[in-house]
Amino acid sequence: MIDAHHHLWDPSRRDYPWMSASALDPIRRPYTVDDLRAVTRRAGVRSTVLVQTVSSVEETVEFLETAADEPIIAGVVGWVGLTDPDVDSQLARLANSGPLVGIRHQVENEPDPGWLARPEVIRGLAEVGRAGLAYDLLVRTPQLAAARAAVDALPDMTFVLDHAAKPPIASGEWQPWADEFAKLAERPNVYCKLSGLVTEADWNQWRVGQLRRHAEHVFESFGAQRVMFGSDWPVCELAASYEVVVDAALSLTGPLSDLERGEVFEHTARRAYALDS
Repeated sequence: MIDAHHHLWDPSRRDYPWMSASALDPIRRPYTVDDLRAVTRRAGVRSTVLVQTVSSVEETVEFLETAADEPIIAGVVGWVGLTDPDVDSQLARLANSGPLVGIRHQVENEPDPGWLARPEVIRGLAEVGRAGLAYDLLVRTPQLAAARAAVDALPDMTFVLDHAAKPPIASGEWQPWADEFAKLAERPNVYCKLSGLVTEADWNQWRVGQLRRHAEHVFESFGAQRVMFGSDWPVCELAASYEVVVDAALSLTGPLSDLERGEVFEHTARRAYALDS
């Protein structure tokens, strides 16, 4: 099993602006490689993809160094300034530092919902594609139109949609997320992570059944060959332990065939992030 989406952090060493709300107090502590080894061993996960948490090249360098020394981390999705004039050289330096497999920016926090469609951002994304890397889309429903524009501008590049674009599960809303999500799935160069759903539900009262409709829409829209499992640990601990998240994913993929489950829990991530290479 591959966990295609998790994080590491240490609030005593770095500021995490997204972690400022008091509701996130339970996870405002260091999460280390030792912690990662412990939770993945208990859950039977053999490889992972470590994903950026802040807009920091320095964090990406640290993650690449960590991955180089830690066999379980198969790849790193890092960060560069997409609008920087030297983005190509930044990417080259990072790629030489360790197993860089993708780039991500917290687009969900950008005040402009059209940020991804800006010409200067498209130019930066094109450099990511030229470097042979995937780009993780961290967006919500209002930003899906711009995400489609970016994907359409770069049809030969691999994109990975994080957390199924964060559907509003807790509120019970279905539209416009469902239609906007399905439109993005029509693009064959986009993959989707079955991740982050527990923290979009009610943290204290969620049940697997409340996630099922959204998971079914993910599989109907993308197909198992473009869906990959991610724990979103340790963010998930706001609502569930690592093992509970894995169990929920196993339940949500229950209707799939064994071959399809193999795609979700291993092969899709290998293809999207070129982990074998």
